[in-house]
Amino acid sequence: MKRAPRPRARLAAALAAAAMLTSACVSSDTGSTGGEKAQKAERGRYTFGLVGDQPDGGTPVDGGTLRIADYAEARSLSPAVTYATGASGGSALAAVYDVLMRYDTAAKKYEPQLAKSLHSSDDLKTWTLKLREDVKFSDGTPLDAAAVTASLAWYQKNKGADTALLAPNLAKTEAVDDTTVVFTLRTPWATFPAMLAQAPGMIVAPAAYAGKTFEPIGAGPFVLDEHAPQEEMVLKANEDYFKGRPHLDALRFTWPQSDRAKLEALNDGTADVTYMRSPDVVDDAVKEGHPGELTLTGLGNMITINTREGRPGADLRVRKAMALALDPELDTQRAYEGKGLPGQEIFPPESRLHSEVEPVGIDLDEAKKLLAEAKKDGYDGAITYMDGTDPVSRAKGVVTKAMLERVGFTVELDLVSSIADRVAKTYVEHDFDISRGAASISESDPYHRLQSVLNSTSYGNPGGYANPEMDALLAELQAADGDEETQKILDRVQTLFNEDVPLVNLGASAGFTAWGENVHGIVPTDEYMTLFGEAWISK
Repeated sequence: MKRAPRPRARLAAALAAAAMLTSACVSSDTGSTGGEKAQKAERGRYTFGLVGDQPDGGTPVDGGTLRIADYAEARSLSPAVTYATGASGGSALAAVYDVLMRYDTAAKKYEPQLAKSLHSSDDLKTWTLKLREDVKFSDGTPLDAAAVTASLAWYQKNKGADTALLAPNLAKTEAVDDTTVVFTLRTPWATFPAMLAQAPGMIVAPAAYAGKTFEPIGAGPFVLDEHAPQEEMVLKANEDYFKGRPHLDALRFTWPQSDRAKLEALNDGTADVTYMRSPDVVDDAVKEGHPGELTLTGLGNMITINTREGRPGADLRVRKAMALALDPELDTQRAYEGKGLPGQEIFPPESRLHSEVEPVGIDLDEAKKLLAEAKKDGYDGAITYMDGTDPVSRAKGVVTKAMLERVGFTVELDLVSSIADRVAKTYVEHDFDISRGAASISESDPYHRLQSVLNSTSYGNPGGYANPEMDALLAELQAADGDEETQKILDRVQTLFNEDVPLVNLGASAGFTAWGENVHGIVPTDEYMTLFGEAWISK
């Protein structure tokens, strides 16, 4: 089988790392529901945003170490290597580098962080970033416009995960003076600030990549103290942080294997902060009243379909039969005791982006009919389903097999223990028929992940789905300025999604960053990451 060229394979693997983790525990992302639309569509499952009872801590107190039971360890403290999300070590990276912009999950807009301001031209093709004048990297060198442009060039040269979006869209990045950077885009991009709130906006000092070995030198509130891989990472306070020395002396990251273990650590006081995604554990944590940020993503639990020639999914009738046979409610009952956000819509009723366009629904008779037609034309009905070997993934495999076989498919389970092997088979070799995963589309920037999973040229589209009409809709979404225009385009995306079945969606995801009642000042941001620069622990 033909493999992708090496640079593309490397980038595909970077894009896939977080996505493959989602197959065992349904993933999450930033943003919170709110506004008239979400209230109208309330189904009583969850209220998103800040939740729980947070006592008033009074005056901030200096000192102490914040113990974080994180979801997963960062592959590296290099933003060009780690896919920076809250589920893959992104919060640790944000602590070291900070971000140019941050997403205000309550106000639902991007705000300056390391930057002083960011403004666009009327046509959304030119964005002007103004930097603060007093920001320095932890090595004492200035975070100026030249450092920003150099860091972004380094990020793209080293195939950071968002290079797939930046490279085709960013025509020029220019340091106009010491505090001004002008981004010139090839096409209008309304949500471009999202890029500066994520890994590309984690500006790396020139000295970090000047030598043969990368050094984690940033301008964030903390600096690396010690790191024992798979055991713990300790970051100590940056005495020269631009907002002043953090209240905390240090952050200590550990990575318990299960979400249940994370919640238990929070409950017994051995952890102060944790991030959880498994629906049953999230449900328990919310009911227990822990303060924290509950976040929502679309396409949080999906079946990726390989639509390439020679695969069963190349036949639209087969894809539709699968969509009509796979019941989200049965899936979550088997895997998570009925907890979570099952549904077929790209954006669930709780989302501010929810479409009134109805999804395909469940229709076993129609599924049998479509599959029979495909068999009449030579398809034998055989299909292979890929997932992990952990108990939840095995449960999903069993129920998926049963739901497909009840309409006439013959399903073989391909349960792969190594995430690296699953990444290779899915994103590099494309050696699968259908595979469990997630796209984790955020409330803040739906374009980012929809483009990744549905665009015909995207490295993050492992199924090889290609439709010029969908590509055109995504281009319109990129330029959409305002909620009303965005929603009209998303309605058309949902309509085409129903007709063409590029993948099968089984639900959205609720992720929970929870903390103890004595923890204050945590700032949620994009990609379900958190900022700890203003955090403190009450006595």
